[in-house]
Amino acid sequence: MKTKKKFNFWIIMRNISLTIVAALLILIVLNNAMTAYEQKKYPAIGQLVEVDGNNMHVYTKGDGENTIVLLSGLGTGAPVLDFEPLINEMLKNNKIVVVELFGYGWSDLTNKERTVENIVEEIRTALKESNIEGPYILMPHSISGIYSMYYANKYPDEVRAVIGIDPTLPGFNHHSSHTMPKVSASHEMPKFYVAPTGIVRLASFLIPDLFFPIAEEETYSEENLKMTKAISVWNSFNKNVANETNNIHHNIDKTIDMTFPSDIPVMIFTPKEENINEDGQSKITFYQTQLSNRSSNELVTLEGNHYLHWTRYKEISEYVNKFIETHVSD
Repeated sequence: MKTKKKFNFWIIMRNISLTIVAALLILIVLNNAMTAYEQKKYPAIGQLVEVDGNNMHVYTKGDGENTIVLLSGLGTGAPVLDFEPLINEMLKNNKIVVVELFGYGWSDLTNKERTVENIVEEIRTALKESNIEGPYILMPHSISGIYSMYYANKYPDEVRAVIGIDPTLPGFNHHSSHTMPKVSASHEMPKFYVAPTGIVRLASFLIPDLFFPIAEEETYSEENLKMTKAISVWNSFNKNVANETNNIHHNIDKTIDMTFPSDIPVMIFTPKEENINEDGQSKITFYQTQLSNRSSNELVTLEGNHYLHWTRYKEISEYVNKFIETHVSD
């Protein structure tokens, strides 16, 4: 009797396992078919340029004399679409460029390590292949602050100014252990990439607003949101995003002793916060330290979250134009 029960148990477990495998295979096939359909339906809206044998997407809008290069934060699936309200505001006085790194937006995937050295060289190559001449005003969001720091130090003649949207900068972990998690090489993302499996697509159906910006209604068009959802499904948790995450400790170490060159104007936007540790330090005090002893600098605090450009794009644009007029324009 016990043998029969045991036998039945293993049959049930086998059937459950086969059902799970079959469901996963169906999900993978459907996801690949949907992705192929969406990629034809939503072709790149900018220029695809060859960088190291792969295509990078570079989007340009406006014809002002100042060229602002927007760089997105870690894991932002569709950077051009994410920045759209800010782009439309700033292009009134400037030429706006968005370089989508490998693994983001309409750019290809790459096998190269997502180190700050490789990423900066790829950005420079993409700009040159797009015939976009510098010097540039780099405008990084979040982790791209690290890339902008490296860029400004290695190629200072190519950078007119840096304007950060709550940018990650080296040294922040040392300044405040309570407002930003430490990154350790021993806590890497597993080398299992969710995007090809269809799990992200399934999640997007279960949670329809999963990839949408937290913004007022009509800030983003319906077409924008449809494309944002589709492209985010293609890109979320892909191998380049995972590798970029695993290289954060390397990229911070590579730039830990850097500060922005003293002759490059710097402005930083950051959310108002009350997150102050027992030493009286916060992200705001860290930014103040980074901007001290500079003749051309400005720190602007705005109500909002880490993605300030979702809700404060008009104010950001106004501050940017004033800053450029005062500190950057010849």
